[in-house]
Amino acid sequence: MSRPTSLPSMLPSLQPAMADITLTRDDMKFIAALVYEQAGIVIREHKEAMTRGRLARRVKALGMGSVAEYCAFLKTPQAAGELPELINAVTTNHTAFFRERHHFDHLRKEVMPRLLQERAGRRGRIRIWSSACSSGEEPYSIAASCREVMGARGDLDFKILATDIDTDILARAEAGIYPAEQFERLPADVKPLLKLESGGGRGEARISEDLRRLIAFKRLNLIEKWPMSGPFDVIFCRNVFIYFDTQTKASILDRFVALLSPGGFLYLGHSESLPQPHPNLRLIGRTIYERTA
Repeated sequence: MSRPTSLPSMLPSLQPAMADITLTRDDMKFIAALVYEQAGIVIREHKEAMTRGRLARRVKALGMGSVAEYCAFLKTPQAAGELPELINAVTTNHTAFFRERHHFDHLRKEVMPRLLQERAGRRGRIRIWSSACSSGEEPYSIAASCREVMGARGDLDFKILATDIDTDILARAEAGIYPAEQFERLPADVKPLLKLESGGGRGEARISEDLRRLIAFKRLNLIEKWPMSGPFDVIFCRNVFIYFDTQTKASILDRFVALLSPGGFLYLGHSESLPQPHPNLRLIGRTIYERTA
């Protein structure tokens, strides 16, 4: 009688074949060119390992055998629906509530009091745009800061537009549900501003409906046509320019200024600056610009 096959020798036959996640130089160049064409995002050569790992997730999700097969698929007409998923995969979403605190202090102490004074005694219109809102922490921090100043005033037409290119992250942002530990790390003076409710599960909390209803979440690709006409009193575009080349940054900046009210404010990220001096913007604080005309 033959001996039974041992369990370890049987295991490989019970497991699916591992996908080949090799990313050739030519495929890297193709992906970088495609992402730049679709979203204006520049993928540098030193991001090869990160890109390979993120493409591997799409390979697995689609049941493909290799990154090379995935790249070949992207070159076919049938891949049109996959392009948003590719952009979702390669974009980075790193944010936090009240990140770069000085911007929210300026919004609460300088900008909102001025706007409320200008629009006192009539139904004033105030519009703020979070142009790369990621998972929502930025627009909710904006809403919390503004609500503290506005109080329960009913004579204001106040709205926040929150946009991002990543469809998956937008769904999370609109739900407004986060791990409770994110809120536990907040400074004691800003945590109450978010007016937390019970979340969708254990260890979660949700932003209050009072704040959520101030925000409209929409998908937007910054290098494509913008459907909104403005004007905006404040635009947040933080930690976004770092992904664009100079030409793309200059183009987007011109479009921001065109939608910004005279006297309105533009906030950039802590490591960012204007691609070049702009005749209609002046620096008034740490990565805070005011439209002058």
